[in-house]
This record gives sequence, C-alpha cells and structure tokens, in this order.
Amino acid sequence: MENAIPLFTKALWLTLHLSFWGVIFSIIVGFFVAIITYYKVRGFCMVVKAYVELSRNTPLLIQLFFLYYGLPQIGWKLDSYICALIGVVFLGGSYMAESFRAGLESVGKIQLESARSLGLNEMQLIFYIVLPQSLMVSLPYIGANAIFLLKETSVVSAIALADVFYVTKDLLGSYYKSSETLLLLVFCYLVILLPLSLLFYVLEKHYKRIIN
Repeated sequence: MENAIPLFTKALWLTLHLSFWGVIFSIIVGFFVAIITYYKVRGFCMVVKAYVELSRNTPLLIQLFFLYYGLPQIGWKLDSYICALIGVVFLGGSYMAESFRAGLESVGKIQLESARSLGLNEMQLIFYIVLPQSLMVSLPYIGANAIFLLKETSVVSAIALADVFYVTKDLLGSYYKSSETLLLLVFCYLVILLPLSLLFYVLEKHYKRIIN
C-alpha cells in the first residue's frame, strides 16, 4: 500500500483535468443549445431537441462503450481520455442546456417588449437584458450539474481510464485493504467536490448582490 498515495495523486489530477474540461465544454455546448431552442432557430431546433433527448435518456456508460468500442468498428479509434471527454460533454451539454433554457424562459416578455421599444436590437437584448437575469436563475442548476458531472466521471474507469475509481478497484484487487483504499477514494472526491460546491455557492451569492 506504500504506492497508493502516488497512484491516487496521479489519478486525482486526471480526474480533475477531465472534470474541468468536461464542465467547461458542457457549459459552452449547453449555452448554444439553449439559445437555439429558446429562439427556435430553423434547421437546428429539431436537431438539438433530438440531441437533448438522446443524451438525457441514455446512460453515460452506454455512450462511453459506443465511443470506445463501437467507433473502432467503423474505423474511428479514439483513446480512452478523448472518449471520456466526449462522453462527459455529450451528457453534460444537455443538462446545462436545460439549466440555461430555464433561465432564459424566466425573463418576462414585458421586459423584452419594453427593451425593443427603446430601440435595443436582438444582440443588445441578449447581453443587457436576457443573460443578466437568466443567469441568476440558471446558476444554481449549473452548479448542481457541474457536481453531477464530476461524480459521473467515476464511470470512465469502464474504458480503462486510470481515474481515482479505477485506481481504487486496482488496489482493492491487489492488496485487499478495503478500509484504507476506500477512505482514500472518499478523500479524493471530497477534495474535488467541496471546493466546487463552495465556489458555486460564493458565485451565486455574489451574482445576486450584483443584480439586486
């Protein structure tokens, strides 16, 4: 077990890296999907709706298996990290989209009509009226989804990616010291999740003070 700490440290960095980029790209994808849905953009609206339904109604594990084992059958071979990142973003983008959509739809139509009557164009309307108010509603959901995605990364061990869960299973099979190994696993997730929860809590409080 003397090698457990270095293994967990390396796995923790991998989990952090995957989670960070997974959440960032999920927010970007979710935002554009929500904008397309909210404004009912022709030619894209049905596509993004199909994407949201497919993503939210299939487990991440199945999506990862399709990427890692299915795509090579048609000549597209991706390494396990890229598959994991695509899978997390594919799942996370749909959840983030629903968070942004809830915020966008919370903005009253009267405010939009008043802004248009003052001469604001659609871009000004989005940046000065819609986004500031919608983010106040969306931010708690975005934070909850970010935490959800981070916990979902434990599934990526199924495609041989050496995250903290993969290392835990490996050590349990090698040393059979379940108490120490599981304690390290819990500690690793607490190290990631607690600061993330605190960050979104502070952001939410700070943003409310700015808006109000």
